[in-house]
Amino acid sequence: MNLENTQVQMRKGILEYCILHIIARGETYASDMLDELTSAKMIVVEGTLYPLLTRLKNSGLLEYKWVESKSGPPRKYYKLTHVGEKFLKGLTETWDDLVHSTETIRKKTTNV
Repeated sequence: MNLENTQVQMRKGILEYCILHIIARGETYASDMLDELTSAKMIVVEGTLYPLLTRLKNSGLLEYKWVESKSGPPRKYYKLTHVGEKFLKGLTETWDDLVHSTETIRKKTTNV
């Protein structure tokens, strides 16, 4: 089994959750999301982020608006919809349960 592949799959599994949390703080530009994800060692490329943002928007969890930029073309800023806020709340409850369950199992492990 390849450790690196498993690590990538784990990151992909929580990427959507992390993106929704970033956007929940307020209107956010995609490159700012990329910077934050990268600095948190959630290695993501534009080719991963933009399709995910489109899927979340098409699911009704996000909306966006175009804002003129002084240094180039207009920028698309994302924010959560009301449905997205409820969805994130549900994911957070699930995350908290998973962390608790995982830590319960890890604490019983003595060989690692």
